[in-house]
Amino acid sequence: MTIDHGGDVPAYRKLADVLRAQITRGELEMDRPIPSVEDLGERYGLDPEDVRRGIQVLRDEGLLYTLEGTGDFVSSRAEETGGG
Repeated sequence: MTIDHGGDVPAYRKLADVLRAQITRGELEMDRPIPSVEDLGERYGLDPEDVRRGIQVLRDEGLLYTLEGTGDFVSSRAEETGGG
């Protein structure tokens, strides 16, 4: 699957929407890591900067947190949105 690079919505926002939906559906579980920047880039046809920006959107929303040297994880706040 790739993310459509056309339209008015930037690719990183589209990635954030995809990941948010996966969190909400419980496909990405609370306190479990999300795929790496490299894996997400490969999976959705995005460059690493777009992936990082998409992840940052979800960090800013409180849906992800980062453990330095370990990766990004789904926050317990995701449970409030229906995920986890």
